Amino acid sequence: MCGNNMSLPLLAEAVTVSGTEKETAAVIFLHGLGDSGHGWADAMTAIRLPHVKYICPHAPRIPVTLNMKMTMPSWFDLMGLSPDSPEDEAGIKRAAENIKAIIDHEAKNGIPANRVLLGGFSQGGALSLYTALTCQQQLAGVVALSCWLPLHRSFPQAASASGNRDMAILQCHGEMDPMIPVQFGAMTAEKLKVIVNPQKITFRTYPGLMHSSCPQEMAAVKEFIEKQLPRI
Repeated sequence: MCGNNMSLPLLAEAVTVSGTEKETAAVIFLHGLGDSGHGWADAMTAIRLPHVKYICPHAPRIPVTLNMKMTMPSWFDLMGLSPDSPEDEAGIKRAAENIKAIIDHEAKNGIPANRVLLGGFSQGGALSLYTALTCQQQLAGVVALSCWLPLHRSFPQAASASGNRDMAILQCHGEMDPMIPVQFGAMTAEKLKVIVNPQKITFRTYPGLMHSSCPQEMAAVKEFIEKQLPRI
């Protein structure tokens, strides 16, 4: 690893799962509210591809309005979890810039943006969608699990300069999710169809699955990553 990580605390402290051969691609996967990168690094290790590096950053600890201002790992503040809840616009945009800085760092170190796939779960999935749709560089795709599109009213205009209008998106959601109802996921999928090429969007739901992941979903994630980041 060359380059200076210290200006990128998210990357310096991230859990990184290295490839077992020359790394020609990267997956940046963002955890959900109150979590850390460790659990998802384990999940990525279980489906890893030998030429791919997996970067699982930890969100900064901030007071979260939704949880009575308790301080916890959170990519941005959350006021509510419904489509009409007020949103932390400045925090969302700042978080997206921090993720874009990781993408830029990888490019400087030999993995171009079009070989970087963004992913995340819940709040992390929301941030991965927002980041990709407002990113000028073309990315390899997005894996969006149990999540929503932040600042959805600002789209499609917010994506006008995006290099990702033709990007593949795998969106997955548990049908029994009590936190982010599957209907919110379906609304997000419909919204995405007016922002990016609708033929590139896959929305899968899993019967009986709550606000978590399952083996079938992770198999779909692995298949998507293999397709979007083939060995070169």
